Amino acid sequence: MTTLTIHTIESAPEGSKPLLEGSVKAFGMLPNLHGVLASSPQILEAYQVLHKLFTESSFDAEELTVVWQAINVEHGCNYCVPAHTGIAHSMKVDPALTEALRNQEAMPTAKLQALLDMTLIIVRNRGHVSEEELAAFYAAGYGEQQVLEIILALSQKVISNYSNHIANTPVDAPFKDFAWTKAK
Repeated sequence: MTTLTIHTIESAPEGSKPLLEGSVKAFGMLPNLHGVLASSPQILEAYQVLHKLFTESSFDAEELTVVWQAINVEHGCNYCVPAHTGIAHSMKVDPALTEALRNQEAMPTAKLQALLDMTLIIVRNRGHVSEEELAAFYAAGYGEQQVLEIILALSQKVISNYSNHIANTPVDAPFKDFAWTKAK
């Protein structure tokens, strides 16, 4: 049962209406997550800005997907995992990669595995990373910029994952075929 309001453009606070209109233009629909976040124009704007900034980071489509889905799966977000599966397909990411992420399996390359590992270290250890862990990440071909960009993605995903947990946000129709529940 949903415990937070899922706004439409009409029901949203005035400060959220232009942001929701932008969502419809960008996605061709109003994502339920954006409807939930609309109760606070500030969090909706923060989420949208963080999303835009992360998509403009140094990561390619596969790497964006690895970071987003690592966090979504770790947080057990039944809304974001299907949504980012659909987004990955639209970005032409290999479905084998998205399935491996959804099922918590090994990555197809050592570099993507290092990215997955670092993302999970940051999430699980709340940003406490050892020198050895950083060295392994850097040896895989990443640098300080990418460490900080993982934190940028985590900021975005905390907003969406936690809000979806509280709201029990229903998965949007375009992503229902990608429904997901975290394995125990």
